[in-house]
Amino acid sequence: QVQLVESGGGLVQPGGSLRLSCAASGSSFSFYVMAWFRQAPGKQRDVVAAITSSGNANYADSVKGRFTISRDNAKNTVYLQMNSLKPEDTAVYYCRATTTTQGYWGQGTQVTVSS
Repeated sequence: QVQLVESGGGLVQPGGSLRLSCAASGSSFSFYVMAWFRQAPGKQRDVVAAITSSGNANYADSVKGRFTISRDNAKNTVYLQMNSLKPEDTAVYYCRATTTTQGYWGQGTQVTVSS
């Protein structure tokens, strides 16, 4: 069982920045594929960014050049640095860990981009 706890969400003005964190339990964090998803009201949950155990990262086209995913295996934590935020980035952001056998979700953190 892997437990994930997200933090760092909030209200930010357009053009601003936020950094989300996701702390994971367990001793095998370095082997997990970690990802951030988001879900806006009335829409499906979509992947934003993912990072492999070796540090290779991929991004949704909508966030390329603005968001950066990173991980600190010593702290069992994955981050999402979000810059140049837009109102359309408003959503609940979820952390996901994928092990060799299954996936786990965090509880989500709200990000609201509004003036």
